[in-house]
Amino acid sequence: MAKTEIRTPNAPTPVASFSQGVIKGNVLQVAGQVAFDPATGEIVGETVAEQTRQALRNVAAVLEAGGASMDDVVMMRVYLTDTSQFGEMNEVYNEVVTQQPFPARTTVYVGLPAGLLVEIDALAVLG
Repeated sequence: MAKTEIRTPNAPTPVASFSQGVIKGNVLQVAGQVAFDPATGEIVGETVAEQTRQALRNVAAVLEAGGASMDDVVMMRVYLTDTSQFGEMNEVYNEVVTQQPFPARTTVYVGLPAGLLVEIDALAVLG
């Protein structure tokens, strides 16, 4: 079964050897998305709330390019740089992810490049 790369100008262009998303069979894996504006490459926002909104917009753009939506997501992973920002991130997440049943989710704490506070990836099932 072949893999199909998903690429869209509506999400940031990867700077390393990875795809924005990949489909194999009926599974779409969206690579971790951060708060880069796809048009400028600049970080959008200084707060975790602003960056979470942009990261989720980028996830949604890759999902759409792959023929999916947030409703097709079965798993999301959120990577935060600061445990104290969980509540603020969660508020924005809950505003965007509204379709029940909700996807499963894991939140972990990591180091990200300077200025980035959150990264989010998604796994969706198509069809």
